[in-house]
Amino acid sequence: MRVAFVETGRIDQFSPLAWTRPVFEVLCGTRSVRQRFLDSLKPAAWGAITRPHVAEVYQGEQPESQVNNAEWLSDGKTLLIDGCWLGDPQAILEKLAGDVVVYAHGRPVACWHDGPISADSLKSLRSSFGQTENATRVDLGERAGLWLNYPWELVKYNGKAIHLDYFLLEREATAAIAWQRPESGVTAGSDADQIRIHPSAVLEPFVSIDASSGPVIVDEEAHIQSFTRLEGPCYIGKKSQLFRANLRGETSVGPVCRVGGEVEASIMQGYANKYHDGFLGHGYVCPWVNLGALTTNSDLKNNYSNVKLAVGTEFLDSGEKKVGCFIGDHAKTAIGTLFNTGSSVGVMAMVLPAGRLCPKHIPSFARYWQGSLDDALDFESACETAATVMGRRDQEFTDAHRRMFAAIRELTAGERTAALQRSGAK
Repeated sequence: MRVAFVETGRIDQFSPLAWTRPVFEVLCGTRSVRQRFLDSLKPAAWGAITRPHVAEVYQGEQPESQVNNAEWLSDGKTLLIDGCWLGDPQAILEKLAGDVVVYAHGRPVACWHDGPISADSLKSLRSSFGQTENATRVDLGERAGLWLNYPWELVKYNGKAIHLDYFLLEREATAAIAWQRPESGVTAGSDADQIRIHPSAVLEPFVSIDASSGPVIVDEEAHIQSFTRLEGPCYIGKKSQLFRANLRGETSVGPVCRVGGEVEASIMQGYANKYHDGFLGHGYVCPWVNLGALTTNSDLKNNYSNVKLAVGTEFLDSGEKKVGCFIGDHAKTAIGTLFNTGSSVGVMAMVLPAGRLCPKHIPSFARYWQGSLDDALDFESACETAATVMGRRDQEFTDAHRRMFAAIRELTAGERTAALQRSGAK
């Protein structure tokens, strides 16, 4: 089987999280939509149909993939998958007899492509996903899963995704990975049978794990320091380190993160630092973000009303009472940063507050500098900082990264203009 993951026409709704990656690479549960499908379906080859500005970097990150490759897509029958669907991939596999389009909640999830396609047609394929002539419509029914449409839904559904991934882990487990139970010195509360620890992970004495509300999964080479508390459902990614942290339920920490303080119902995509005390609640932190000591966000308004979040140039009603902060790649916060409920911080944003609450929207490539919002961030300096930060984790900031960030800077120009006008900046 060959599969290809498609970014459909709703990607702008995931700002700022998906500016630097395909939407099917955002973390929800223990892995991305793409990784969940590959682990479950084990296709012979896979590809991706993405926005042009992320394609070059993504191809470099996933050299085994075929990104926006019309020739490859024309070369054989390929299962196309909408990258915004969250569910059990086996539910789709079981519906694929014949020429079908698989639907969930009235929206196409997967369909077959078989035949030639030109490079110019890839964009239209993204916008017309699932509109296949003479195909039979098949509905997933009770196994329809969930659709991801907005940033806050990643957080809202994260607990359910961890439960799903625990089920898939148990179903797909092999003798090659002998996941373990907690050893002596680790306090495991009720439902300890839902705790899975990779044999290479290190848990120091006096770590407390409570899986009474859901599974707790600690992945390869993670290091959990003494006096850390983990509450399920919870996932700790590969090579991440927790320092006397208090992680509440529905939290996922991706690979190579450093986490301290209190975290509740939040996602850290990977390669991000929240080393010091401070509260992160109902938020999402992208890679290469550094949160200065005591950086804290609110996730509940004083009047308990629905929270609005800046998505692009609009403030959208989330319909949720608890929404924290959503922080794009390479953003940095200084000591004592305070984020309001439902804050959006863009790619490479620089936040240096002056003891006051930050604006709810700090767009990409903008600065909040001593109480004022401006667009005076130096692009070349920001790229140099990014290269330094990535080098500290043995990753390379390439010319392709520079070209991608330059494109994002142009694509977000209108967002900066709107935010500066709202702030009264000249």
